[in-house]
Amino acid sequence: MNGAQALIESLLQEQVDHIFGYAGATICPVADALKEHPEIAYTLVRTEQNAGHMASGYARISGKVGVCMVTSGPGATNLITGIATAYMDSIPMVAITGQVPSHLLGRDIFQEVDITGAVAPFSKHSYLVKDANDIPRVVKEAFHIASTGRPGPVLIDIPIDVQEQKLKGEFSYPEQVNIRGYKPSVKGNELQIKRVAEAIARAKQPLICAGGGVWLAHARDELLELAEGCSIPVVKTMMGLGLVPTDHPLNMGMVGAHGNHCANQALAKADLLIMVGTRAADRAMVDPVDIQRRMATIHIDVDPAEIGKNMQAAIPLVGDVKVILRQLLDRDIPVTDSATWLERLKDYRKAELSRQFPRREGYVFPGTALRRLGQRLEEDAVVCVDVGQNQIFACKYLPQKSGRLLTSGGLGTMGYALPAAVGAQIAAPHRQTVVVCGDGSFQMAMNELSAVRAEGLEIKIVLFRNHTLGLVHQIQSRSPYHGPFGVALDGSPDFETIASAYGIPSITVSDEDKLDGALDSFLGEKGSCLLICEVHPDVGTND
Repeated sequence: MNGAQALIESLLQEQVDHIFGYAGATICPVADALKEHPEIAYTLVRTEQNAGHMASGYARISGKVGVCMVTSGPGATNLITGIATAYMDSIPMVAITGQVPSHLLGRDIFQEVDITGAVAPFSKHSYLVKDANDIPRVVKEAFHIASTGRPGPVLIDIPIDVQEQKLKGEFSYPEQVNIRGYKPSVKGNELQIKRVAEAIARAKQPLICAGGGVWLAHARDELLELAEGCSIPVVKTMMGLGLVPTDHPLNMGMVGAHGNHCANQALAKADLLIMVGTRAADRAMVDPVDIQRRMATIHIDVDPAEIGKNMQAAIPLVGDVKVILRQLLDRDIPVTDSATWLERLKDYRKAELSRQFPRREGYVFPGTALRRLGQRLEEDAVVCVDVGQNQIFACKYLPQKSGRLLTSGGLGTMGYALPAAVGAQIAAPHRQTVVVCGDGSFQMAMNELSAVRAEGLEIKIVLFRNHTLGLVHQIQSRSPYHGPFGVALDGSPDFETIASAYGIPSITVSDEDKLDGALDSFLGEKGSCLLICEVHPDVGTND
């Protein structure tokens, strides 16, 4: 058995059933070994960055580690954005890259790049394999690191000669992992658990702020149980969207600079903030100093480095969110006396959910389209949202049921949604999968319609066409800037023709009176479909 075969056998031991990649000369031995194992499916992407995004979408829906594989040089450097996107959102991923022969490393030969050094700032760990006999151990460690503690991407770089090297003995895969210095906390400190329970019991206006860490810990049920059991309203960060259905009486919406008015009002008036699985980053906590001054804060997170980094916590609690929430629930915290508090917030929320959106003849307002779309989606639908105005509109106005909303929250990577949707639907073929994007972000990834077609996927794509980079246009239209510049999407293709070239039908709507019929036809179409909504370029996220 050679190194390439040992790699594939190791992936089988980790129960990998899908790889997203783009082949090249220095990864050919692995591709050749993979060819002999049809139990691991393979999706050819059209640019390497999207292999990372597909692996991300796959990981977030399957709950498994996503795997992507590319060649050396530009293949590896193109993948960097996919790795950085996963790192910022704590997505478990193993990225495998081919490398030039090990005896030529450092000589700047054809397609050589120091990819382990390049990704060091935004990968959880990386390996440069120098001996094929190390591959089983490296793979075992990589999957363990990627999926435990705070999840994240791990890179394995394998020179071509190591892929071709024969193993000294029989293949043996490790049963255990023992990495010195890597022992993530799981259970919360009992004294801190007691302090948290006492603080919740004393609070009159408590508030839970839930982030993506709740999804990563598979702790949605525990979060709802705590909120409902103690009558605590919930706001979410962008990465925590979908944890609580929109129509749940305790759901107050998304918090932050681009969040819902009700959520921000709740944050402004709370007397206890319970942050669960969130980084408390700038988009969510606009003024952390003011929050600390006004109320006590509890911060629950698996990563001790996040606690105190953006906002000091009166009661820090490190460990697995699911385990810690269960520890709290086992203490039978009394229901807080928050009836008056909830009644005040309910009025804010009711006004927000019943808000009438502006209308403009010849155009569709994104909030209107998203509200009507969300009402029609299946209970467990997966919605992949791109970056820009479309992201903010979707996060604020798309009704959530019991499904998932996937987006690039940390790095804000345009072009994320379509490849993530490919990975998500491969992970869960029977779940309705929808993409929301703008005409700028769509053009960064529309080549992956090839993957949609090749895999025979059913992905519904909502495209808001306003002929400009909407969010930058909006920013440049305000002081201190002097008007939009460099944002007009002149030269954009006819998206209807582009979709047709990939065998995908399209529907265009510019009249809100015809929106319901267009949405019904769009969602009723067998297979993939593109819905183009004409949006006025001056529409802003605060309209």
